[in-house]
Amino acid sequence: MSAARRYQDIPGPRGVPFFGNAFQFDKRRVHEQFAEWVQEFGPYVRVRIGPRDLLLVADHAVIGSVLRDRPERFRRPSNQAKIAREMGFDDGLFFANDAVWKRQRRMVMAALDPGHVKAFFPSLKTVVGRLEGRWRKAASAGTVIDLQADLMRYTVDAIAGLAFGADVNTLESDEDVIQRHLNQIFPALARRSLASFPYWRYLPLPADRRLERSVREVQAAIARFIAEARQRLHDDPELRSRPRNLLEAMIVAADAPGSEVDDRDIAGNVFIALIAGEDTTANTLAWLLDFLHRHPEAMRRAQEEVRRVAPRTASFTLEQMADLPFIDACINETMRLKPVAPLLPSQANQDTVVGDVAIPANTFVVGVMRPDALEERYFPDAKAFAPERWLAATPDAPSARSTTRVSMPFGAGPRLCPGRYLALLEMKMAIAMLLGGFTIDRVGTRDGAPARELFAFAMGPVGLEMKLAAPT
Repeated sequence: MSAARRYQDIPGPRGVPFFGNAFQFDKRRVHEQFAEWVQEFGPYVRVRIGPRDLLLVADHAVIGSVLRDRPERFRRPSNQAKIAREMGFDDGLFFANDAVWKRQRRMVMAALDPGHVKAFFPSLKTVVGRLEGRWRKAASAGTVIDLQADLMRYTVDAIAGLAFGADVNTLESDEDVIQRHLNQIFPALARRSLASFPYWRYLPLPADRRLERSVREVQAAIARFIAEARQRLHDDPELRSRPRNLLEAMIVAADAPGSEVDDRDIAGNVFIALIAGEDTTANTLAWLLDFLHRHPEAMRRAQEEVRRVAPRTASFTLEQMADLPFIDACINETMRLKPVAPLLPSQANQDTVVGDVAIPANTFVVGVMRPDALEERYFPDAKAFAPERWLAATPDAPSARSTTRVSMPFGAGPRLCPGRYLALLEMKMAIAMLLGGFTIDRVGTRDGAPARELFAFAMGPVGLEMKLAAPT
């Protein structure tokens, strides 16, 4: 085996003193810039952002190895947790490392396992029904729908019900809702994580002051969720032996004698659940609808499947949602082509080797997720939207070759996304409701151009709208 290459010898874009490469990319499209550098310099690229050394990695096998070696050899980037705490949010499972992560993981995984999500299914049907009602009003009025805004209302309502037992009902309210404040916070987290200098600590801008107001509103909502859950536990002591949601389970654990979980852990995980439950699922749904509208044959096949298996929202069952293989294939293909988590960062705990590159401790290793997913050797006609490639009956189906690991939309290893089952169920229910009960006139941007990608904690489309046909 040949000796590992030194990190200093890895190619990369030339930077400037102190700031490194910080001024060479737009933070709103950093995922595209990193992919362009991979194209130019190869699967390993050396980058510096201010004081931080980064190794970009575009080899999915190496990325998977790094993700599976957490928390021993690698951890979540320490600056992310620091920035979240600085903004006023305590560590949750997403940002936590070491002992904090270990003591929270089992609790969060249990609360979001398929059994708990199945128990929540009737409530999730109610949320889908509200989205259906909102879109029926839009169809009747001929109103153009802001696709992401409505989908984010849907995902916030779903996660608030499952994780907190709270009926926030943003879908039936046009008042100032928590979603609008989350839309301030998530982009700020991404921007600050990539900043070469923490200017906001010394000279806050108007956007930073708006952010502070949004943080206060979300903190107040989190405090309300916790207070309501504590009241439910007080009113029904039997809930302590059978908590119904993530928040109740965490409160029970925090109140147990000798518990290592406290209210800061609770608040941090409420915040993380809101992060995981809003942007990622909503953005994938928006991209999926864009793909289906631009591929009429796939739209026809998806609609036929839904109308055969699950034609009415009010009658949805879990068994029906499990019997939508082409919808599953459309979701997988969307996550391959438009990964809403296109960059997966880790940080080395020690001097180590990544692939064939020796890196020093504390180096940031950034998995650039899309290049391999667009490689012909893994996916024939790789840039085409071809959902049928995911069906088991297809000879080159990725599942038959285990190449589903190439795209890794939910990560890998011990820190695999605990909410993946809920996310997939939310997506299938929303798509089934739409295709079963509506005719779509148009999905696209106002000027007809392809939707641009925007990186703001999660990667989403800019300006996608939907017009539904008036009901007959």
